[in-house]
Amino acid sequence: MIKTWKIWIIGITVSLSSCLVHEMGGSFSHEPEELATQASPGAQRLMQQAFQDIKPGQFIDYHIHVLGLGNSGSGAYVHPKLQSWKHPLNQLKFQVYTSAAGIKNLEHADQEYIQRLVQLARAIPNHGKYGILAFDQFYHPDGRNDPEHTEFYVPNEYVFALSEQYPDVFMPIISVHPYRPDALEELEKWAKRGARYIKWLPNATGIDPSDPRIDPYYRKMKEYNMVLLSHTGEEQAVEAEQYQRLGNPLLLRKPLEHGVRVIMAHCASLGKCEDLDHPDRKKVSCFELFLRMMEDKSWEDLLFGEISALFLFNRDPETIATVLERQDLHPRLVNGSDYPLPAINMVIHTRKLASDGFITAEERKYLNEIYSYNPLLFDYVLKRTVKHPESGQRLSSSIFQLNPALEGK
Repeated sequence: MIKTWKIWIIGITVSLSSCLVHEMGGSFSHEPEELATQASPGAQRLMQQAFQDIKPGQFIDYHIHVLGLGNSGSGAYVHPKLQSWKHPLNQLKFQVYTSAAGIKNLEHADQEYIQRLVQLARAIPNHGKYGILAFDQFYHPDGRNDPEHTEFYVPNEYVFALSEQYPDVFMPIISVHPYRPDALEELEKWAKRGARYIKWLPNATGIDPSDPRIDPYYRKMKEYNMVLLSHTGEEQAVEAEQYQRLGNPLLLRKPLEHGVRVIMAHCASLGKCEDLDHPDRKKVSCFELFLRMMEDKSWEDLLFGEISALFLFNRDPETIATVLERQDLHPRLVNGSDYPLPAINMVIHTRKLASDGFITAEERKYLNEIYSYNPLLFDYVLKRTVKHPESGQRLSSSIFQLNPALEGK
């Protein structure tokens, strides 16, 4: 009976994937370059408005994922469970991601992923730089590597090689797990090669940012003036159920106490977190804790928020409205797209944004048009178009340009 049930589930999933993967993932009907000559006047107007106050060469996106299967010698890795129909839901997720990323032949997955990303970026006027993220493996606090908990892996060597190959587009952001035995050596090695930003996803890799064992790591970061870009809030794109508590913004006080600059990815805009300051440790919105941290005068020069995924279908309109309204926070917010998420059709709901009053019906029409050509450009133009339903306040242009405070000593 169990075997029959599994076969039935697999059959249904295969059928769904063959019919729906394209619509759920990369539902694009045009090439990015065609937008320059084929865009309607309304879409052209939105794009022009989005870039009119961005200085040449200053645009920045701090959150671009690079994925690969290692078939180009990249060393990149995706867990076999994501590529097997023995795990139908994981396999379906994998197919949606590859569709969104423009991968048609898995034997050339690495090359096709990068070719599509470069194509999207170069088709954007005044495209600036895109921070491509390495992603380290899972390590336990005792230093043991755990391949079973490593859903995907992107080596630092790979993002550096890509940044050297495409210097007009990419900027490398390394990932060094603080529990790995050679963590300090790795930090120093990449710092000397020019790395300034480090990416963590604590929920998926088992990092507790408040762990005292990481103190030497933070001291090394401070020594080399490195910046920590760490996921905050609930994680849904990568398996993380066992470690969701590690996305709590309050845990990042530890690096701040060491004088390390921290960027809280997603502004902790999803999920509930324990209020570690409350005697009962009650659960509250993770975003509420993000705001508490940002409002703490102790961290004014060290703590930043990053806005990727803020406008996906699963974000609370109240959270979006607060970010738009809190103009006092905008000098400490930075841009990220979390690509390939903007290319996954099923998580983009412009109809909802229109019904909640953040965009007009006409703007929605033109944004959807831009999306059909270039989802990376769409992500940016959407963020420049959304406005508070009552006050009309928008995201400041400073969010999308290099932030001098992140470059300071």
